[in-house]
Amino acid sequence: MIKTFLKKVLTGLLSACIAVSAFAQITTSSLGGRVVDQNGEPVPGVAVVATHTPSGTSYGVVTNSDGRYAIQGMRAGGPYEVEVSSLGYTTATYTGVTLQLAETYSLNAELKEESLNLGEAVVIATPASKFSTEKTGASTNINNEQISALPTISRSIEDITKLSPYGGNGMSFAGTDGRTANFTVDGANFNNNFGLSDALPGGGSPISIDAIEEMQVVISPYDVRQNNFVGGGVNAITKSGTNTFRGTAYYYHRNENMRGNMVDGDAIATARDKDRTSIYGVTLGGPIIKNKLFFFVNYEQTTKPTVVNTWHASEGATTEGDINKNQSRVGTD
Repeated sequence: MIKTFLKKVLTGLLSACIAVSAFAQITTSSLGGRVVDQNGEPVPGVAVVATHTPSGTSYGVVTNSDGRYAIQGMRAGGPYEVEVSSLGYTTATYTGVTLQLAETYSLNAELKEESLNLGEAVVIATPASKFSTEKTGASTNINNEQISALPTISRSIEDITKLSPYGGNGMSFAGTDGRTANFTVDGANFNNNFGLSDALPGGGSPISIDAIEEMQVVISPYDVRQNNFVGGGVNAITKSGTNTFRGTAYYYHRNENMRGNMVDGDAIATARDKDRTSIYGVTLGGPIIKNKLFFFVNYEQTTKPTVVNTWHASEGATTEGDINKNQSRVGTD
């Protein structure tokens, strides 16, 4: 009887995993290209090894008979060092390769016969551009440097998605209702499932911006891996540790004195009512086992002292209330 129960539990867990993977969004990148010799002929059997420099993670593949190769499921970002080597040819090394989320970086290599050149060819690769990647429809990739440099008052993810030319107000893309969009973090849905508004959970900040490595906004992808939305899809991946211990601490404060109170030379009495917001945060990442296991943690807290409800009961026997004084019809007697 216990064995039967365990079989049912394992079967249920396996079914759940299959269901989750069926609706998973893209959280990785790819690398592909073609390797030829100095005469432009394809070179089969070439070993292509890509190493993620900050973490030491390596990915390897061998070219086919047409000299083509493809590496899937790679960690987004970089920089990567790609080594292309084969017996009888000089080794070509490409550094500074940066992969964009959910896109394929095209890296073609040309090898020279070892008898012609005994040295190692080192090529400094340029960052991935929109013309060197395989596009799957209208999309915008936003890397960590852009996220850090973008001014934002509310530190909301919706401020970041505005970098997409199709972005509008909140989660509205290409003029569609924001509730038709889909937002994922590392493949997990972070949507407002109640559907009462197009705002993301947590007031537009379900996860700290300092914990996000890269974001992608897709509008009309022809990719079966992109699903569960009509208007636009936003895919985000979080940071992870590297071989170097790194940490940050930050504090943001905003109050009523940082807001104007004059209109055409006249002061507005209620423009500077007490309104204060403070954000505290810290991040820390590093290796647990070098080149193998890493950790990254982020903590953020927002404090906003305010009155939850400004309405109060009517005083005395009257129950008429006064909307101008935030006085309800409920009497104190």
